[in-house]
Amino acid sequence: MISRICKILACAALVSAASPAVQAQQLAAQPDSTIARGEYLARAGDCVACHTAPEGKMFAGGRAMKTPFGTLYTSNITPDRETGIGKWTADQFYKMLHTGRSIDGSLLYPAMPFASYTKVTRADSDAMFAYLRSVPAVKQPNRDQDLRFPYNNRSLIIGWRTLFFKEGEYKPDPTKSAEWNRGAYLVEGLGHCGMCHTAINALGGSSESQAFEGGLIPMQNWYAPSLTSNKEAGLGDWSIKDITDLLRTGVSNRGAVYGPMADVVYNSLQYLSDEDAQAMAIYLKGLAQGSSPDRPAPPLPSAETSLLVSLGKPIYDRHCASCHGSEGAGKLPHYPLLAGNQSIQMSSAVNAIRMVLNGGFPPGTKGNPMPYGMPPFAHVLSDDEIAAVVTYIRTSWGNRGAPVSARQANELRAATLN
Repeated sequence: MISRICKILACAALVSAASPAVQAQQLAAQPDSTIARGEYLARAGDCVACHTAPEGKMFAGGRAMKTPFGTLYTSNITPDRETGIGKWTADQFYKMLHTGRSIDGSLLYPAMPFASYTKVTRADSDAMFAYLRSVPAVKQPNRDQDLRFPYNNRSLIIGWRTLFFKEGEYKPDPTKSAEWNRGAYLVEGLGHCGMCHTAINALGGSSESQAFEGGLIPMQNWYAPSLTSNKEAGLGDWSIKDITDLLRTGVSNRGAVYGPMADVVYNSLQYLSDEDAQAMAIYLKGLAQGSSPDRPAPPLPSAETSLLVSLGKPIYDRHCASCHGSEGAGKLPHYPLLAGNQSIQMSSAVNAIRMVLNGGFPPGTKGNPMPYGMPPFAHVLSDDEIAAVVTYIRTSWGNRGAPVSARQANELRAATLN
């Protein structure tokens, strides 16, 4: 939904295009409606999340994004002529989105989601470019990428592209409705949801056959759940209203978003129109209609599980029941239910452990400006106690999640401190 090590424009060499006077005339000729539409689309694509550094100026880049291969720094996409995209043309901008190549022909690192953005139409690309040309120019040089050998060799990207990149605009499915196709375009293309919700392999790529089946988000220590499985984040049995509520406000009667997904809702999804939110909801609901992947976690010994549950109940009663209820019923929509909650029962317990350790808030949105949050318990509970209460929640009230160990809690505690 943050957000993740994705959506990064690699440093690009700038070339001269039209003169400054001609460029100014072209920008002035853009109707306000085109710029406004481009702003809407840039929000839908969540461009600001990566291209604005903490405490930095909007779209000026410089955000450090840690990856398993080293650190990437996002680029300046303001209209500054020397350090941004001020010398770019609309053709060059579209080519970059569509082909994953910069204006000098150099290959972009695939952390920039060009595998999704290739689906963006030329009309939408032109509107986004018009908007980016209208924002304040910021003179801020791009930083060199800091990748380990051999990943700092851009020529290796050719192999990655051969395996994982398929160029081409989104083609509507004639057997589906216009609304479904709009949702598919937003989810698969501009919204690039698969960048988080599809597992990344050792080469930094993902298999099309495993699209939206979920996976760990590298370096962020969060799990992006499967959108195809009703056992995880699949929305097949959700109502369209509950899905649109979650997308636009971060909370609904079926759940709430935290962590990287809260950032996505805050920066992007809350600004969707009613029509686009519904289109995405229809498409996402359809993803979960097929078979569901089942990757059960290895169980702990039954004696250890019984001990964890017996230790976990008093911890739950003391720290959790006042909000989530003694039987896990919650207080909707602000305090999520835990009984029967599919996100609690996922094969990966990472998110449940993270929430108990670190707490969190849904995003503050127009539809939910003062969200209720969960406090952190890392300073109150030991690793054994974290394991006990999470195991109790995952195995009580009919829940069928696997128990967790103190080692899992310790690993996540240590990871989030680094």
